Parts: sequence; structure tokens; C-alpha cells
Amino acid sequence: MYFFYAPDIHVPEHILSPQESAHCTRVLRLQASDTVFLADGKGTLCTGEITDPDPRGCRIRITDRQEHYGARSYHLHVAVAPPKNMERFEWFVEKATEVGIDVITPLICERSERKHFKTERSERIAIAAMKQCKRAQMPVINRAVQFSEFIQHGIPEGTSAAIACVWTDQKRIPVKNWIQKAGNRILFLIGPEGDFSPQEIRDTIDAGCTPVDLGESVLRTETAALSTVFLTSFK
Repeated sequence: MYFFYAPDIHVPEHILSPQESAHCTRVLRLQASDTVFLADGKGTLCTGEITDPDPRGCRIRITDRQEHYGARSYHLHVAVAPPKNMERFEWFVEKATEVGIDVITPLICERSERKHFKTERSERIAIAAMKQCKRAQMPVINRAVQFSEFIQHGIPEGTSAAIACVWTDQKRIPVKNWIQKAGNRILFLIGPEGDFSPQEIRDTIDAGCTPVDLGESVLRTETAALSTVFLTSFK
């Protein structure tokens, strides 16, 4: 089952990008009449047949199209402070894409060690993970945003929002219990290694987020973020 990324699939014939074409013809050595699958990253999966295995622009005749392929019953958005070591954040992006996530927003918090973030490499990792696990949807990776700006926009209507934090004056709800009662649009906020600041936690709770408990262990940022993805997948 050969998967290729095609963000804008044209019917009845699609031409792969030069990068995907080279991988198709030179690496995989696929030939005319071979069957391939194209995913647009937004939930559409197309079946096609190679008609011209040109490494500069491989032509595919589309034979079938499926919308909402592998769609989940929920929408998940994780806003997370990227750690100083970008490889750890990229690991989260890869694994979250494999499990299933809709939106990732890098948060720049008061205690963040990383103050700058570029999305391009994370997007490439998400594309590779989507192809590897045969998914038709990859997450939208937003630009990095200051925590204050993110909170000022408020919680979208109809969204169940939770903040995973270690210190708060309010009682934290076990995350499994919270997920069971949450709606189908879910937002998790995950702070940096030093946790959110007290003011950030108060602002988030005032905005309508519920403080949740991820367990007894103090988790690394990327582990905490991925745990919310796994737990939500059982919803």
C-alpha cells in the first residue's frame, strides 16, 4: 500500500510533486499500472493508477475517492509549550499524528525556555508520520503564539477545555474522568517544564478551562501532551 501526500488532489488525473514523484519512481521503483494512494492531509483518500512514471511529475489516474477516511468522533486541539530541545517536540508531533490529532499550537509561556518556533520542519514530520501510518489527515500546526494572546481569544464555543498543571488552588480532576464528560471538541493546554506560572493558571481557569491531573508522576512536556492524545483516543 503506497501512500503519497497530495494537498490538492486533481480528478480525474493528478500529477505528484517533484519530491513525491522522485520517491515514487526512483526509490520505490513503481511503474505504469501500479496502484497508489493519495492523501491530502485533510481527510480525503484517493486510489489511483500510475499512467506515466515520470520522476519529475508522476501522473496518476484517480479511480476512487473517499472523504473523511478514518475520521474520528472527536476534534482534538493541543496547545503546548515547546521544550528547549526541539527533537522532543518533533517526537510529540510524530506520535500525535500517528494516534490522531487535529490541531497543534505552540505556546510561548512565561517560563518557556524556547521563545521562537518555526513550523516548517514539524509539518514535514507530520506528513511523514501520516504517510507511515496510512492516515488521510494530518494536524494543522499553527504558528507559535504568546500565551496571553491565546487566552485573550477565549475558548471557542462548544469546546471542552482543560489545563494540565501541577500547582493550583483549585481541585484538579483526574484527566480520564474529565475526558469521559467532555464534549466532542476538546482543547488541552500543556505548559513548559517549569509549569505554567500562577498567573497563567488563574487566567486560564478564568477563561473557562478545567484544571486536570495527569497522574502522580511529574511528566516531561512532550510526554504530558502525548498522554492527552492517547487518553482522548479512547473516548
